Amino acid sequence: MIININDIKNGMTIIMDGKLCVIVEFQHVKPGKGSPFVKMKLRNLRTGSITVDTYNTNIKIEKAHVDKSKSQFLYADGDNYVFMNNETYDQMELSKDTLGDNAKYLKEGLEIQIAQYEGEIIGIDLPEKIDYEVASTEPATKGNTTSSAMKDATLENGLVIKVPLFINDGEVITVSTIDGSYCGRA
Repeated sequence: MIININDIKNGMTIIMDGKLCVIVEFQHVKPGKGSPFVKMKLRNLRTGSITVDTYNTNIKIEKAHVDKSKSQFLYADGDNYVFMNNETYDQMELSKDTLGDNAKYLKEGLEIQIAQYEGEIIGIDLPEKIDYEVASTEPATKGNTTSSAMKDATLENGLVIKVPLFINDGEVITVSTIDGSYCGRA
């Protein structure tokens, strides 16, 4: 499907210069002199590389049709991760390379969406926030009442994040998958 460059949105998947890319961010620029242009930050979905380019506002771009299917994470098998499609119950393995940084947020039973373009799996979409149980953390030091004091906590899936001092072992906390930060108690 061909669209005008003025109709783009963040997160949209497009084909630019023969490459399958997702728009990370864009900005319409109207300088005092000269013609307006669009500055786009694109992430190549096959290689993971990020490029920033400028384009005229009169060009047309091809929007890629990406199919998304709801799936559930079952288990990790070495560097491969096994998922089950929620509609067909088919199982599929994805490599750590395909998942990239998203692999560290996976836990058994997690519902995600698998994105496919023309039958090729290009990645997964995680929920913005996921609840985890704290497996281990140091106890809070008595007398340290600084409001911004943080300590390391290891979560049930092995992920280590910074949490406030009042968080203890066994508590369930919410973590952002965007930047891996502590969001609050669940």
